[in-house]
Amino acid sequence: MVDSFPFLVVTFIAILGFEAVNGWTDAPNAVATVVSTRVLPPIPAVAMAALFNLLGALSGTAVAATIGKGIVDLNQINLETIVAACAAVIVWSTFAWYFGLPTSKTHEILAGLAGAAVATTGGFGVLEYSGWEKVFTGLGAAVVFGALGGVILMVLLTWLLRRASPAFVQRTFGFLQLGSAAFMAWSHGTADGQKAMGVMAMALAIHYHRAFEVPIWVILLAATTMGLSTGLGGYRIIKTLGMRLTHLQPVHGFAAETAAAVTITVSARFGIPLSTTHTIGSAIIGVGATRRFSAVRWGIAQEILLAWVLTFPVCFALGFVISLLIPG
Repeated sequence: MVDSFPFLVVTFIAILGFEAVNGWTDAPNAVATVVSTRVLPPIPAVAMAALFNLLGALSGTAVAATIGKGIVDLNQINLETIVAACAAVIVWSTFAWYFGLPTSKTHEILAGLAGAAVATTGGFGVLEYSGWEKVFTGLGAAVVFGALGGVILMVLLTWLLRRASPAFVQRTFGFLQLGSAAFMAWSHGTADGQKAMGVMAMALAIHYHRAFEVPIWVILLAATTMGLSTGLGGYRIIKTLGMRLTHLQPVHGFAAETAAAVTITVSARFGIPLSTTHTIGSAIIGVGATRRFSAVRWGIAQEILLAWVLTFPVCFALGFVISLLIPG
């Protein structure tokens, strides 16, 4: 086992690499709808997402605690386990991004950690099943509450605006969507920004043989990395979610963003590691289906679903194999 300060630095570089990939491949989910409805051009939208991702990541540590001490037994793994997990995320995320497919960084890092930990210890006893209960609760919540929230909110807005002119609806929700997009970016920071915090704190606990805690400098480092890397964009993901999946107007974007952001924010307060990708994707599908079932491009939805399904086994396998390749 490599247990030196230089390898701790290497571990942090790998974690920051994971967080950077998170920012430029996953954070575009937060602004996909506001770009597709042409309320904001891509560059200002991504800049806004970067700022609110940063602010959201500073808002708490409940998800960080779940990731850092509730997924695998810290007493049985080492720093190589963490490096392998982060490498698995970077490989799979980059592959999926190349094809414009939104994938869940939540499930990538969890599956990567699980695979690397099993390789390190030689068995599944290293997994903390109480934490995995939260993971699968979040998986269901993302899809169900994201889609259901989008449907309910869109139906309600359609009824409230039934006598409003199209020009009034376009103008009003073009303004309101700025707020919902900011809320969505902030909620993304509350959930995804904390994942790197949890892994960093895990590395410190392992290296220094101390209890798990999240220092303020770890919070600032993870939040800043998330904010800066978001600025790199990710227009491929924006195009898939905001333009190819279904046609959106500002009122639809407002409904999808609001439903997803509420779901993510509530889950984060309970320490449930929710996938922002699954949540906003499900909300967009729900909103699109309220117009008519055929308004959703189900072929694109199937491609996204396939990427979601493959994430767990692929990242588990990558984490497992990479862990074995790292010299101990």
